[in-house]
Amino acid sequence: MTTIDLPQGTVSYRMSGPEDSASPPVVFVHAFLVNGGVWSGVADLLAERGICSYAPDWPLGAHRIPLRRDADQSPRGIARQILAFLAALDLRDVTLVGSDTGGALIQYLLDTDAGRVGRVVLANCDAFDSFPPFPFSVIFRLLKGPTRMRLNLMPMRARAFRHSPLGFGLLANELDPEMTRSWIEPALTDRDVRQDAARFLRAVDPQDLLAVTNRMNAFDGPVKIVWGMADRAFRPELGRRLQRAFGAAEFVAVPGARTFVQLDEPALLASQIAATRSTDC
Repeated sequence: MTTIDLPQGTVSYRMSGPEDSASPPVVFVHAFLVNGGVWSGVADLLAERGICSYAPDWPLGAHRIPLRRDADQSPRGIARQILAFLAALDLRDVTLVGSDTGGALIQYLLDTDAGRVGRVVLANCDAFDSFPPFPFSVIFRLLKGPTRMRLNLMPMRARAFRHSPLGFGLLANELDPEMTRSWIEPALTDRDVRQDAARFLRAVDPQDLLAVTNRMNAFDGPVKIVWGMADRAFRPELGRRLQRAFGAAEFVAVPGARTFVQLDEPALLASQIAATRSTDC
């Protein structure tokens, strides 16, 4: 893991592939209570193609280094943190890839400043006023304070609960217990991390994202929507609606995959990312 200091605080990230790649870089944006390790399989496959990618641990509850107390933890504030990351590493013509909460944050970023973005690939994610969809809307309400968050995450120390529908079980067909444990450990052990996460949850506003998503047709780069069709939360009709919001976006249906297409079908997602890049280069 490498770290970089941003105005909002220190961010850890994983870099895969050749740093001097001639291809534009890929930057991943993950879900709430998840870290950048969720992209490892896709990042390794992209590296085999000579593509450099960056998978930061964004401050969404599974990060290990708390932000500065004055950091803006609203969705647009985190979008600005992503922009600060791109600027700090001088990444240009970036392929942004996101899923779940990360897809919403990418929409906020595009609505704020798309100058460093070349193309976008979104897997199953929040959009419009589905921020988040049921049952995650209920879970978010249970985690909106640091103390409440710790108490409600305690049962997730057990693998069986963690991988059940009350934990991460709806998100992928198969889950690695070490990976999912790494997602909850920071919030269980560090109050400042929980504070960062709770501030984000309190700032989530479905009506705000509704307005943002409805402005996505202003982005003129290539967009691909890669949607797991077996998702019981982020349903296929939401993906189709998001496709229409971008105007000329391509929709790729992934039968059998759930929310985390990057875990269920990493090879397919890597190929779609690479194909999106090649059409623009």
